[in-house]
This record gives sequence, C-alpha cells and structure tokens, in this order.
Amino acid sequence: MTEKLTTAVPAWRAHLLERQADVRRTLEEVRRVAVIGIKPDVVGGPAFSVPDHLQRAGYEIVPVPVYYPEVREILGVPVHRSLATVTPPVDMVLLFRRPADVPRHLEDILAHRPRAVWMQLGIRHDEVAETLARAGIDVIQDRCVQVELDGMRR
Repeated sequence: MTEKLTTAVPAWRAHLLERQADVRRTLEEVRRVAVIGIKPDVVGGPAFSVPDHLQRAGYEIVPVPVYYPEVREILGVPVHRSLATVTPPVDMVLLFRRPADVPRHLEDILAHRPRAVWMQLGIRHDEVAETLARAGIDVIQDRCVQVELDGMRR
C-alpha cells in the first residue's frame, strides 16, 4: 500500500490573493481606501490619477502622502501624515511606494488592521506580504487597481 504524500499549504497563504475572483471580491467589498504615497494633482502621475479614478467610482479615498508637507488636501479630502491619525479605520491600504520603501509602513499597517493591502502595479515585497498575510490581512501585489476595477465594470 502506498501512502499519498501531501504538502499542507499554510493557512496564511490564503491571504495572498492572486486569483482574479479574489481580487474582484476585494474591490467589491472595500469602500474606504487609504492611499499611502498619493501625490497632489499638480504633480500628477498614477499616484494621483488612480486614486482619482477610484474616488469617481465611489470609493472613499483617504490621502496619506509621504512627501509634500505643504499640501493639506488632495482630491478635496484632508490629508493624513500617517495611518495612526485615520479614523474610522479604512478597509484597504493602497501603496504607491517603491518596493524598498514598503517595509517602513508595515508597523502602521499592522496597527491599523485593514481588511486588505494592495501594492500597485510594479510594487512587490514578499516579506512584507507574508507578514501581513500571517496577521490575517489580505494582500494583492503588483496589480493596477484601476485596471482591475475597469475590468469588473465591462
């Protein structure tokens, strides 16, 4: 009699969302999104246009710029300098940070306990993703939230 060898997948891995259905479910379930690394409209680029698109689609955006200390409002919403000052809590944190800069936000994200963390297209940090997933937070990496949202609405 031969025994079948099985490799158990750790439960935390279920929080690393890669399947299209899981990504879409996340976008359907979240409403309040903190955007770490958002830029003001005068600077532009995806770190402004993507959150602007989300806001126009009905999501509540909470701007958390990393730079631009003179900016007090983005997208008509008062800025926060840290997740620690955001109340009530957000459903999702959207990161517009270079991969090397992602770890510096880990402690604040863990303290805030969002349902999900989304690292925008081109942003991936597997160690941070694992830490978040082990804490029960869903993680999406290296995907454009605007592209995914537009794909759902077709």
